[in-house]
Amino acid sequence: MIRGGFWHFRRRNHASGAAAASAAKRILAFDMTATTSTTLALFAVAILVSLCCTTTDANDKVNFREKEKQVLDQILGPGRYDARIRPSGVNGTGKGEDNSNPTVVNVNIFLRSISKIDDYKMEYSVQLTFREQWTDERLKYNDFGGKLKYLTLTDASRVWMPDLFFSNEKEGHFHNIIMPNVYIRIFPYGSVLYSIRISLTLSCPMNLKLYPLDRQVCSLKMASYGWTTDDLVFLWKDGDPVQVVKNLHLPRFTLEKFLTDYCNSKTNTGEYSCLKVDLMFKREFSYYLIQIYIPCCMLVIVSWVSFWLDQGAVPARVSLGVTTLLTMATQTSGINASLPPVSYTKAIDVWTGVCLTFVFGALLEFALVNYASRSDMHRENMKKQRRQQYESEHALEFEFQPLVRHPGDPMAIEKLRPCEIHVPPQRDNCCRSWLSKFPTRSKRIDVISRITFPLVFAMFNLVYWSTYLFRDEGEET
Repeated sequence: MIRGGFWHFRRRNHASGAAAASAAKRILAFDMTATTSTTLALFAVAILVSLCCTTTDANDKVNFREKEKQVLDQILGPGRYDARIRPSGVNGTGKGEDNSNPTVVNVNIFLRSISKIDDYKMEYSVQLTFREQWTDERLKYNDFGGKLKYLTLTDASRVWMPDLFFSNEKEGHFHNIIMPNVYIRIFPYGSVLYSIRISLTLSCPMNLKLYPLDRQVCSLKMASYGWTTDDLVFLWKDGDPVQVVKNLHLPRFTLEKFLTDYCNSKTNTGEYSCLKVDLMFKREFSYYLIQIYIPCCMLVIVSWVSFWLDQGAVPARVSLGVTTLLTMATQTSGINASLPPVSYTKAIDVWTGVCLTFVFGALLEFALVNYASRSDMHRENMKKQRRQQYESEHALEFEFQPLVRHPGDPMAIEKLRPCEIHVPPQRDNCCRSWLSKFPTRSKRIDVISRITFPLVFAMFNLVYWSTYLFRDEGEET
């Protein structure tokens, strides 16, 4: 625009050359000065913007990481925080002598796996993530407008820790691969979160009266070791205090449900806070059905085969009875070897005891059959001897009998009278008529055993399974 105005001015005024040149120089000088000032101003603004952006990026990348160190040095530095001192209660508004409430610690756990449940040792192994959360007002700090969400520590000795222990623990260990599986988070308002992964072997007293048709309740108990309830209280976290990993598989059990509860204990030194979670396990019956019940039934049925063998086949019947008896005894001893020696009778003891009785009864039945067979043979021999003796006596009597009978001989008349035997009429009995088909007692014993043993065993199964399968839940405790 300035140059266009200059040429327009030159066309309109036809002054002298010197005046025109002087005017042109002044206008060009003004044009260059204005352009240079605008360029410098724009350049200065760009430099300021770039400096501001650089400063902001530097603050975002470096400043707040350094602030974390400053905050940690400020709240945990020497002479500032003492991990031996218990934090005061909520807001320090207690009514005790030290004007403080007990420290409240919220607990929650995450069950990662349950590796085994040992019936013999009465224990179970579990891996879990254990978490505690409490408030320590000495650890409050400035979060710089939400930039510092929390501070992370891996050394638990830097802050005060609750003296919690697992009261029914047998063995336990931490996990240190690749790094120790533990962290501590300190939040701006003084809340502390402690999380650690541990593996524990815990005792689980079991009632095996209904084994293997039983349910067992195994507890996980956590209590304070030295702080009484006046100083330290454990509470389950609101909402979902116990979490279980999905698709939890156990070899011979199923986790039906779990319940959280409190188990405070009183001793002569005071009352101590305690938490517990009860895990209810149901034993899987299919394993025991295949490994114990069906084989025992088969052994009992095999022992009945001797009832169908000939009573004269002594080696076969003896070997069958002794083999099934020894096999059943071995099966029973193997079952008891995997269980603790308890003073009461278990459901499996009833089953194996009755099956062993049936097998032993089959062996005794053969002994009875063998005795009856020998008795029958002896009776037959006696009958033969009596028949032969009777025939021989009558033969002699016939030889010496006179050929002429005297009319007045009364003895002769009595001898000629026919013998009359009065037998009372017998009622028609189907069982007696059916048994009459088997003339010997040994054969009758075998036939009766073929019916009696399976019938009694079927009745036992009916009573056994109706008793243990259709029982009330309250009978298990």
